[in-house]
Amino acid sequence: MDITVIDTPQLGDRSYLVHDGTVALVVDAQRDIDRVEAAAEKAGVRVTHVAETHIHNDYVTGGYVYAQKHGAAYLVNAADDVSFERTPITDGETVRVGGMTVKAVATPGHTHHHLSFVVEHGEEQAVFSGGSVLYGSVGRTDLLGREHTVGLAHDQYASARRLAQEAGAEAALYPTHGFGSFCSSGPATGASGSTMGEQLETNHVFTDPDEEHFVTELIANLTAYPNYYVHMGPANAAGPSAADLSVPESLAPKELRARLAAGEWVVDLRHRVAYSAGHLRGTVSFEYGDGSSFTTFLGWVFPYDRQLTLVGSREDVENAIRDLSRIGIDSPDAALGEDPRRLAPGAAVSSYPRVGWQDVLADRPADEPILDVRRADEYQDSHIPGAINIPLHELLPRLGELPAGRLWVHCGSGYRSGVAASLLERAGRDAVHIDAMFDEAERSGVPLER
Repeated sequence: MDITVIDTPQLGDRSYLVHDGTVALVVDAQRDIDRVEAAAEKAGVRVTHVAETHIHNDYVTGGYVYAQKHGAAYLVNAADDVSFERTPITDGETVRVGGMTVKAVATPGHTHHHLSFVVEHGEEQAVFSGGSVLYGSVGRTDLLGREHTVGLAHDQYASARRLAQEAGAEAALYPTHGFGSFCSSGPATGASGSTMGEQLETNHVFTDPDEEHFVTELIANLTAYPNYYVHMGPANAAGPSAADLSVPESLAPKELRARLAAGEWVVDLRHRVAYSAGHLRGTVSFEYGDGSSFTTFLGWVFPYDRQLTLVGSREDVENAIRDLSRIGIDSPDAALGEDPRRLAPGAAVSSYPRVGWQDVLADRPADEPILDVRRADEYQDSHIPGAINIPLHELLPRLGELPAGRLWVHCGSGYRSGVAASLLERAGRDAVHIDAMFDEAERSGVPLER
């Protein structure tokens, strides 16, 4: 048995191609299925089955499209309410995939109908646990509503034990979440690999002998998750369409100026340093970089009912289109180029100050407030005395709560504060972008409260 990991670090998830050298199973495919197709072609195998551990809440699946395109059986829990044809599978049911045996194991907790898959080939055994047992923790249990959170947390505790009974200690463990995904809860380690035996010794779902204590701690560790999650479940239950990854023709300058004047969502993908130095007024800064923060935070803030226009290099636009397709933001328009004055001649070009902690200490007047756009749990752990905390994902609807005058904006790394500074400027406010790591603030002489 050979297992190819298809990593999506932008969302903190993994998909898997599992094969015996000839025939293959795909588990929890992302929407951009060309990566799975490339892995199967490289391995020289034929995919006969595609499996979903659950109806995903953090990305749009590619499983349905892949199964349709390649004539594979699409294994989805028979209990899930979906609008498409699938090969229903239930707890304890097994299917043959070449020389491998694939057993479905009911592991409710992350969702009500969550399945894990135990795959055997000769002496080898592997567990594909989706959002059940992760490396160091389990999947969060609050995505289906508060009324289900406690019950699903108890289910997670029981499901982990059920899964440990179904697989040997030497079985390799392959979760879908736990690599930065907001679908994780608690202290997921993000390790590159593990076994069921190792998790039995280190994972708090196994090491905590008190179920009530585990449930209380799990729920206490749940933090905010992206707003776009509300769109993912319905899209996956309906059977998502194929992703369109093509780069559109660049907008004419006149059209770009019109969109800026109309207050449409025009997102600048350049590095936040370049953006702060000069940008088209009315744009919003979402630095693409390696995409590790881009997808989550744009999806968290962007209103899904609006048209999106991306501004940046062809490479960044192409990568951004792929990333956004995974969370159901389809067919954005684009203005290709990195010089604001050439993209829209005659449009207003703006800038704002970008500073570090030493500049804050030296130059910030005492009456100009600091805006902390980190999540509430980050703020509660440690913050600058007197700082106003409005998380980035709450900033737009809460602009009216901000005091008049200039705002000095910070976050944990400089990324979210760059987005926030651009949103403030777009709303007609005066902002200073504190582009610095928060964990360096105290060493720089900035006092903190804990």
